[in-house]
Amino acid sequence: MTTDLSQTLGPHPQARQIFQEMGLQYPEERRLVEATVEHYPFFQEFLPEFLHVFAALVDGFTAGRTLFLCGNGGSFADCIHMAGELMKTFKQKRPLSDAEKLPFAGLEFGDILTEHLEKGLPCLVLGLNPSLNSAVQNDTQLSAIQYAQELYALGHPGDMLLGISTSGNALNVRYAVSTAKALGMTTIGLTGKTGGKLADVVDIAIKSSETETYLIQQQHIIVYHTLCLMLESRFFSSLQQPGNHPQPLTLPQEVMSHDTP
Repeated sequence: MTTDLSQTLGPHPQARQIFQEMGLQYPEERRLVEATVEHYPFFQEFLPEFLHVFAALVDGFTAGRTLFLCGNGGSFADCIHMAGELMKTFKQKRPLSDAEKLPFAGLEFGDILTEHLEKGLPCLVLGLNPSLNSAVQNDTQLSAIQYAQELYALGHPGDMLLGISTSGNALNVRYAVSTAKALGMTTIGLTGKTGGKLADVVDIAIKSSETETYLIQQQHIIVYHTLCLMLESRFFSSLQQPGNHPQPLTLPQEVMSHDTP
């Protein structure tokens, strides 16, 4: 591509460092970023935040943590979509290693399961349990607390929460963010251009360059598809040697600094 993204990231030294480390250690990830910016120029507007989100997800998944997702309407569907891409093959095959197949030896269906099971990254979309949702609605006077209740029961320190809200003001998503922070989780927001209140309270926010809902959602799909491609490359690349485990790109506190020049 014609634009040198390292130079573009000059005012954002930590994001630039993440990008440069990609070029040295994981060139396929850098290629994916460059290809996305080339196809979708708007992506460059929030590239520093995108790189910080990617680094935070790499750190969390490397540590064995879970990504929780929540949103409403189309954003809820986006959460399900993203989780589906992360939990099984998206573009690259993810077969089990011989070591991962070993515990299945001698078990009923062991051979056929190990032939077809794939590696995945642990994700959980909040709000998919209608029994829990109806119980919370019926028993709790505070409305919009369902996501927060489910997250409080399941979340652990070091886990990650991605909240998607085109307005940035979805109350149930913001309740979940506060709960995640209380649990010691990393919080990420995906919003529209204004960011709303959500962008002010999460650790890292990616703000679409659009203001109309369907256009925001179109950009969101590009964002999380690119994240899924890059995470798949990092954790499941066929080029990776056995025992060569992914390494964090940044320290968590560096990610949380929002790359202030």
